[in-house]
Amino acid sequence: MTPSTVLLLTVPPLLWAGNAVVGRLVRDAVSPMTLNLLRWSLALLILLPLGRALLRPGSGWLTHWRRLCMLGLLSIGLYNSLQYLALRTSTPINVTLVAAGMPVWMLLVGALFFGAGIGRRQVLGALLSVAGVLLVLCRGDWQQLLALRLVAGDLYMILATISFSFYSWMLAGTREPQQIRADWAAFLLAQVGYGVLWSGLFTGAEWAAGSAHVEWSWALAAALLYVAVGPAVIAMGCWGEGVRRAGPGTGAFFTNLTPLFAALMSSAFLGELPHLYHMLAFAMIVAGIAASAPRAT
Repeated sequence: MTPSTVLLLTVPPLLWAGNAVVGRLVRDAVSPMTLNLLRWSLALLILLPLGRALLRPGSGWLTHWRRLCMLGLLSIGLYNSLQYLALRTSTPINVTLVAAGMPVWMLLVGALFFGAGIGRRQVLGALLSVAGVLLVLCRGDWQQLLALRLVAGDLYMILATISFSFYSWMLAGTREPQQIRADWAAFLLAQVGYGVLWSGLFTGAEWAAGSAHVEWSWALAAALLYVAVGPAVIAMGCWGEGVRRAGPGTGAFFTNLTPLFAALMSSAFLGELPHLYHMLAFAMIVAGIAASAPRAT
């Protein structure tokens, strides 16, 4: 864990928190599916020269199109679209805190669909993390759980985390050709290429339903540039190298910096001050992940 590795693992949560804040800021200027399509179309253009190895003959991106297409659907198509949809009715703090319960969903998805075992410490960690997520959903009042009315954005974000859990378990496989896996830009380009197709379908449905809109401005253009370059390309590049150095187990702890950064950014840019229950929920989620993490031997 050198300083450079810590920096590589800290930059992505910071940029991902910024993505939640920016998505909230532009929610009235552009509809969620259209925002997602514009974001990843720009990211695709940026990645084309970086991941050009993917376009070479024999790279395997056409042979393995089914798997890469599914990866693009679960991450770029569903997770990101649902996140922007969630931000229309929920705050960046709530969205990122609900997403911080993702290790719990990964545990459940792994056990139910991928044959992964669950130990006692993992169960303890899951219970703590679930309690933290419930604390966010009931807005700090446990009595509200008896008659809980979830904000639509909270439900969308839960669906998004389930989608990303399936994506993460699929990503753990090694069925893709080594020449794609070894080049982070080429591997990301393959997923983004298929993901843009899915986003295009969702955006077409949004426009067909009459719920889509875009109000172009320099502020929206700047927001699109940020979410395409920062949370998409730079964050994924830093994350790939940081996890390669420290391992996914260590890297998982850094993802929980996202709601903390989101709370600070929301306070600075949106005037949405974090409450005491946000801090308590964050502590419970981190404690749950720490409890379920493998011990060093």
